[in-house]
Amino acid sequence: MRQRRWVELLNDYDSVIKYHPGKANVVADALSRKERVKPLRIRAMGMTVQTSLKDQIIRAQQEAVARDNLKREIDCGAEKHFKTKQDGVIYYLDRVWIPAVDELRTLILDEAHKTRYFVHPSADKMYQDLRSFYWWPGMKKDVAIYVGKCITCAKVKAEHQKPSGLLEQPEIPQWKWEQIAMDFITKLPRTSSGHDSIWVIIDRLTKSAHFLPIRETYKMEKLARLYVDEIVVRHRVPFSIISDRDSRFTSWFWQSLQQSLGTNVNLSTAYHPQTDGLSERTIQTLEDMLRTCILDFGGSWDTHLPLIEFSNNNSYHNSIGCAPFEALYGRKCQSPICWTEVGDNRITRHELIQETTDKIAQIQQRLQATRSRQKSYADKRRKPLEFDVGDRVMLKVSPWKGVVRFGAKGKLEPRYVGLFEITQCIGPVAYRLKLPDELSGVHDVFHVSNLKRCLADESLIIPLEEIQVDEKLYFIEEPVEVMEREVKRLKRSRIPIVKVRWNSKRGPEFTWEQEDNMKTKFPHLFEN
Repeated sequence: MRQRRWVELLNDYDSVIKYHPGKANVVADALSRKERVKPLRIRAMGMTVQTSLKDQIIRAQQEAVARDNLKREIDCGAEKHFKTKQDGVIYYLDRVWIPAVDELRTLILDEAHKTRYFVHPSADKMYQDLRSFYWWPGMKKDVAIYVGKCITCAKVKAEHQKPSGLLEQPEIPQWKWEQIAMDFITKLPRTSSGHDSIWVIIDRLTKSAHFLPIRETYKMEKLARLYVDEIVVRHRVPFSIISDRDSRFTSWFWQSLQQSLGTNVNLSTAYHPQTDGLSERTIQTLEDMLRTCILDFGGSWDTHLPLIEFSNNNSYHNSIGCAPFEALYGRKCQSPICWTEVGDNRITRHELIQETTDKIAQIQQRLQATRSRQKSYADKRRKPLEFDVGDRVMLKVSPWKGVVRFGAKGKLEPRYVGLFEITQCIGPVAYRLKLPDELSGVHDVFHVSNLKRCLADESLIIPLEEIQVDEKLYFIEEPVEVMEREVKRLKRSRIPIVKVRWNSKRGPEFTWEQEDNMKTKFPHLFEN
């Protein structure tokens, strides 16, 4: 049929037909095909531009001229730049003049910032968009103030500036194992001995460390007994302990034990791991050494842990200028490649005491130099920020962590919540906030890097009804029930999945999740 139609058309022409194979016609275009249907008729929709804003501007300009506001708003000699054109609008250098009448400027700022055509641009972008068409005195300043007071921008906009808060460092200890730091490494592969975690305890002066294999299910009584056997008996009762806000460190038993021993427990502020940078850096090194041992020697990681501890303590540490063993005992420990560290090089008792005392003084000097260098580097990438008691601030949260799935918002939850009142200054970079009942599970002291100054009206408060966060300021969402079950079929496997209904107040939300993951995290859904 197609060829017959072409033949009827070509009979009217003196032409020669040459065969061209279809597989060779790789660049065929639309003109090589005969149209089979009539083109669609497109009916254009007429759009009527609303003139309400223009009419408001004209009325405001007429009122301003009648009140003689024009002379008060402009400098002397600038009147010559104002012209009234045929449309009845007064222009200043080809830009529409917006007088300060009836909140007209606020109306234009609202239109250029909050509508769907602009979607909350920054102050610079908004000013550049407006300045090409509008003008009024102090326009750039007004735009900056308007954007700074926008509560929606304060909630969702990411900061592209230096983090707030200059580096604050704890004092240098005066003697060995006076001040220590500790943390846990969890979720490690379970060994044949049942160990799945490591308790890392470090001396802040000599940098010597103990790596204690434990089970994550150990009760606090057993951990306390281990602490006494491995730290108190071997070294001494520390004066202070720096740690994060792990539930084991904040427990009543641990706090009571340290109080009875005369040890001051210094817990980090909420969601600020930099407080215990020594533990975090030691854990990073320890994890790398564990991976290396598993790759080179195989076996369970807890069998390598004693020699990893020895290697860490007998290796050079840059901040103290020697090995932790040397800082702790005055000499490095003997090893297969360092057999001259002991033996013939014996010293008397008085010489050992003097050498150890001198070594501690040298370590303190080196630590002071290292701390000064670290602070100078860190402060170059930070900015100072201070608040006063009574100021209202916004609190940073982490919407991309702790969420099992991505629902209607999920990852698009606000970056900040608030406003919250500052009730107390805890040092130069930490503040206590007055939190509502919805955040009762969150510690109320925060580092300044987690706070944001808000210039919006104090009456504006972001509701927390739809927001749930845990003690680490992660958004959390709980499933309500399992609606359906299916099996996702792949080539060589079958994956059971379930349809889950979540507890969002924005309306019913349903997602498909892997059944195994949901059983692990929410076993109560599968009890029936």
